[in-house]
Amino acid sequence: MPTVSGPTGTLYRGREGMWSWVGHRITGVLIFIFLLVHVLDTALVNVSPEAYNAVIGSYKNPVVGMGEAGLVAAVLFHAFNGIRVMLIDFWSKGPRYHRQLFWGVIAVWVLLFVPFMVRHMMIIFSPVHG
Repeated sequence: MPTVSGPTGTLYRGREGMWSWVGHRITGVLIFIFLLVHVLDTALVNVSPEAYNAVIGSYKNPVVGMGEAGLVAAVLFHAFNGIRVMLIDFWSKGPRYHRQLFWGVIAVWVLLFVPFMVRHMMIIFSPVHG
């Protein structure tokens, strides 16, 4: 099997580029699944408003709340990593800085997700929620 050798071995073996690629694909699939479920449960209102209300009511629990947090995490990573991919593709210096851009994506993701998660956890586990 041919490999592209560099100073540290093959090109993507466990490095930032590989993890960025894997994360982008996984988050893309998770977002697609959410959108599919969202379209289906929203379409339920046309079939039976009572069934729609029952389904939406079942979403008011901590497990779904954690799923919402996972969705926000996926959307944030996917969006910022997508910007990173565009910079690598369209900025002449992008490939040279792809590792720094990856760590920049992680830093921005943490800076935005951690405060969201703190607030979201307070809402999910508040006695009034649900």
